[in-house]
Amino acid sequence: MSTTVSPLAPKHHPDMPAIGGVRLATAQAGIRYKGRTDVLYVAMDQGAAVAGVFTRSKCPSAPVDWCRENLKAGTARALVVNSGNANAFTGLKGRESVRLTAEIAGRAAGCEPGQVFIASTGVIGEPLDATKFEGVLAACDEGAGAGTWMDAARAIMTTDTFPKLATRRVMLGGVPVTINGIAKGAGMIAPDMATMLAFVFTDAPIGAPALQAMLQAGVRTSFNCVTVDGDTSTSDTLMMFATGAAAMNGAPFVANADDERAAPFSAALTDLLEELAQLVARDGEGARKIVTIRVTGAVDDASAHRIAMSIANSPLVKTAVAGEDANWGRIVMAVGKAGEPADRDRLAISFGGIRVATQGARDPAYDEAETSAYMRNEAIDIAVDIGLGQGAARVWTCDLTKAYVEINGDYRS
Repeated sequence: MSTTVSPLAPKHHPDMPAIGGVRLATAQAGIRYKGRTDVLYVAMDQGAAVAGVFTRSKCPSAPVDWCRENLKAGTARALVVNSGNANAFTGLKGRESVRLTAEIAGRAAGCEPGQVFIASTGVIGEPLDATKFEGVLAACDEGAGAGTWMDAARAIMTTDTFPKLATRRVMLGGVPVTINGIAKGAGMIAPDMATMLAFVFTDAPIGAPALQAMLQAGVRTSFNCVTVDGDTSTSDTLMMFATGAAAMNGAPFVANADDERAAPFSAALTDLLEELAQLVARDGEGARKIVTIRVTGAVDDASAHRIAMSIANSPLVKTAVAGEDANWGRIVMAVGKAGEPADRDRLAISFGGIRVATQGARDPAYDEAETSAYMRNEAIDIAVDIGLGQGAARVWTCDLTKAYVEINGDYRS
């Protein structure tokens, strides 16, 4: 966790309301960091539904394997998240550590270990000593409450410079329900479902299959559209929990994602996920600029997305943005290497609405001074029209600065 807050951090954090059926607590277990919280414990009332989306890395962490297996039952009673150690590439010891953590948390929450979900973030390859949770999680359960969302977001930070929180209030069948979300991530961010963790909670009465479908749909335009450095983590985890507490106020139970009553909820969920994803991009390690890349005119949306991510993941594009240089030649390079249909002589490229290239050449009206002035902004928009079809995509990234190298060069020191 950095002591210098990113210049792209939000000026204000949202007021996070309580979620019925959810209690939170944080603690210091000394996993890696000294003198700061490194454990988040969340207890949920019986009957809470759970959904999750995880990394597609072929080298997943032990907690990811545990969550995937236990997600099949569709119910949850507790969540344990630790920072400082990813418990990834730790072999049998890693699996035993997860099992012991679940047993300790299960005793604290009064539930079966399989109803405990676990996520870890931090250094890869170092064994996690789960005995450090002994006593800590029991104390967390005793002291858990409803109003510690900021503390929860801080407890899961590693190289993050600010906590990431979002909330939405939406009507479900005429009854107000709440969605709260927290996330962490600053480096090793390239979604494939960013080191990214995100947890979302709601009091809406939604069944696990419907929750899973809505979460997967929301991921497509949010966390799967953000990249910091092009590296997919072994630990990427996005989980959502629905306690159903709003049913006491008359909120209807949603069993299927296509239930028309759930449409506003699904839209609000996607909007919340997109906000969290942008916060991750804003906290990219060493970042000084937030970059939105919009690709239009591709042969289809999937092609547009791959082109946009090729641009967003290009170190040359990202360093040009850091240098406040509207170097459209690097955009052309990134489009060309994406492996997608493109025609050099149909490309049009703009920075902040200023067209710099069109029909395979520099725009005749290009003004260096105007473009350079725009590139000094904190938020940069890059638009690329492929000129071949109706496919479109939007992704977020950040610039690449010397500070990124410094942070990652010293990460294990």
